[in-house]
Amino acid sequence: MNEYEEIFLCKTPQRTSMLSGAQFVRDMIEGHPQTCYELFRMDKETFMNLCDHLKRHENLQDTRFVTVEEAVAMFLLIVGHNVRMRVTVARHFKEVRRALCRLGKILICPNNMTNEVSSYVASNPKYFPWFKDCIGAIDGTHISAWVPADRQTSFRGRKTVITQNVMCACNFDMMFTFVYAGWEGTANDARVFLDALTRPEVNFPWPSEGKYYVVDSGYPCISGFLPPYRGERYHLQEYRGRHNQPIRYKELFNYRHSSLRNIIERCFGVLKTRFPILRMMPCYKPSRQPSIVVACCTLHNWIRLSTRNDQLFREYEVEDLSIEGEEESTSSRNHSIDLSDESAATMATCRDQIVEVMWANYINVNP
Repeated sequence: MNEYEEIFLCKTPQRTSMLSGAQFVRDMIEGHPQTCYELFRMDKETFMNLCDHLKRHENLQDTRFVTVEEAVAMFLLIVGHNVRMRVTVARHFKEVRRALCRLGKILICPNNMTNEVSSYVASNPKYFPWFKDCIGAIDGTHISAWVPADRQTSFRGRKTVITQNVMCACNFDMMFTFVYAGWEGTANDARVFLDALTRPEVNFPWPSEGKYYVVDSGYPCISGFLPPYRGERYHLQEYRGRHNQPIRYKELFNYRHSSLRNIIERCFGVLKTRFPILRMMPCYKPSRQPSIVVACCTLHNWIRLSTRNDQLFREYEVEDLSIEGEEESTSSRNHSIDLSDESAATMATCRDQIVEVMWANYINVNP
């Protein structure tokens, strides 16, 4: 009986702070830096700069009872801790989400479409000069979704979880350059990819002539997109250990290709770790859930631009870091789309030329 009373009758108050709303936000900003980071998923200066930018450029204004800082804090607490909200909070959540999506049109875009070689590639002999024309990586990832029961079949992935397939591109600075959300979890990567390429309103950032993205084997081999060789080992975990090193030229190419493409998997790792809402989506309208993904990707880029020493980015900057759940392709091999045309032959020739020189160099260095 004493234990029952202690648990259910003599409850100890947990949230005893006398502060609320704007005062609480001010207290967090003026308090310990780590507390602010844990609550808002960014440091104080980054948070204040974000609020200031949304005020000046995205038409987000104080209301009679809620300041912009408080509204942004509400949004960050929801996406960063996956807490539920009341109707009043939902209104401000919607306004901040829309403002972030408008900001995303500026932040989620290629920032280097010139002929310059990425410093990330140029500084690593594993990638240079073999991938000197690569401008980034593309992959799909499963983001949690909520849909009504009559629509769940098409959103239920291989692990029986309700998800949406989100296609993203990133550069080698771990910033998203393209986000295409909303497809059902059962959708094949190649299907989402081709839909993004063929819809003008999506504004896919096509690489300039001679440049390309690295993609996995679930994507078609066409001009501007370099996949690995099929039928050979590919994922980094398959090359772990002394006795699992590449022994053929195609395996060497696949290993280095996978290592380079690992940048997009690490981006997904940072994104999902920072914003747990992407792992367990609340019951928002399906039409609004893609914009939540875009808003989170916008925040990801804002933090990367504003705070080069961010804690989470430091954790995921380790080269060849294995991200749980991300090395598993969102593609279905049985439904891969094969586009046999002149551009595919050109890209395959480009791949063969790269691997020929790469293998020759590897043999000379490792006789």
